[in-house]
Amino acid sequence: MRVLVKPGSLHGSLQVPGSKSHTIRAALLGLLSDGQSIICNPLASGDGLSALAASKAFGAKIEEREGCWVIKGRGSSLVSPEDCINTGNSGTTTCFFSSVAALVDGWTVITGDEQIRRRPIKRLVDALNTLGATAFLTREGQEAPPVVVRGVLKGGKVRLNGSNSQYVSSLLLSSPLAEKDTEILVDNPLETPYVQITLDWMQRYGVEVERNENYTRFSIRGGQHYTPGRFTIPADFSAVAFPLVAATLSDSDLLLTSLDFQDSQGDKRVIDILQAMGVHVEKDEKQGTLRVKGGATLQGGLTIDLGDIPDSLPALAVAATQAHGVTTFTNLGHVRQKETDRVAEMANKLNALGCDLEAGEDSLVVKGPTRVKGGTVGSSGDHRIAMAMVALALATEEGLTVEDSECAAVSFPGFFDAFRTCGADIRELDA
Repeated sequence: MRVLVKPGSLHGSLQVPGSKSHTIRAALLGLLSDGQSIICNPLASGDGLSALAASKAFGAKIEEREGCWVIKGRGSSLVSPEDCINTGNSGTTTCFFSSVAALVDGWTVITGDEQIRRRPIKRLVDALNTLGATAFLTREGQEAPPVVVRGVLKGGKVRLNGSNSQYVSSLLLSSPLAEKDTEILVDNPLETPYVQITLDWMQRYGVEVERNENYTRFSIRGGQHYTPGRFTIPADFSAVAFPLVAATLSDSDLLLTSLDFQDSQGDKRVIDILQAMGVHVEKDEKQGTLRVKGGATLQGGLTIDLGDIPDSLPALAVAATQAHGVTTFTNLGHVRQKETDRVAEMANKLNALGCDLEAGEDSLVVKGPTRVKGGTVGSSGDHRIAMAMVALALATEEGLTVEDSECAAVSFPGFFDAFRTCGADIRELDA
């Protein structure tokens, strides 16, 4: 889908959807619980649906109601999937359910789309083998899916690099159902807010994990059981970043609603980063709202470590193109292994529009401000890049055509309608 986004502003209120990260964990633990769980406000698109389908493949009974999912779990009595599990574009689902497959005394094949089949998973495969499962990749010389796994996960001690938190979370979620205790040692822990989200969900489902303060050691007792319950998915702060930046760059007055500022999501730090750049933001923690008034002069000169919030790079890079001075984003090595190499993609796409970005091995330097006349830009099939380009379009002189923009629905269903409701002029060119 191609959309033309004209310059303009956002006014009124906007509610972002439920968190992708929370939804996937809730669906997985609903499967691993022995009984019925009700998940309210799930992200019922993209990665959320991939996780739901994977849960069903392992034997969960699923009922999709308006605004909630009812999941009757299997506990430790998982079934072998009848077919290959295709996780679509969901790297989190791919990683997490690879460890779920290690709980089954039978073979499971997990694959995904073209992007997933390029994303490394070998470190997780090696860890599963260390803990007693049998796991391997199907293509010689490749470190990406398809992956084949057979249980049963026994437990033990394993050490892995923590630059990809999904590997750590994957092992954490399944280890309580292993035969014996598990100790996970983590080198170079990054994206630790995502690990904390995992621990929070495990606790909600009745399982405690012993860990140290810096997320480098976890001790999980084997032979445990998850307890089902009723849970509500909080709004996605990763998605908040895009209307927040869009309002920042335009003459907007936007109220973002239904936010939980006590949640463990690391991407809520985007608010602090933008405030440091000069954005006018009013936060009401009691009401769960965020009011953004655009049009302020943005200041660069910041060095921003995104090691714990890699998903924020596309939105923040766009904001930095309109800030006075040099903004440097660091600790980005793992950002190159997301849906796309987001460091290279953002540099290439924004430079093609006349901006000034320099990509390093694990850094991105942005010099601003840059007046962007307009043009055409693709998303490379990456939902966060698509939404970032829409945010930038509001501040251009003539507007932007964003190609392959339908991928925004992966984490923000109704993204374009939400922007239109708040006054954005967005036209589908393929209609």
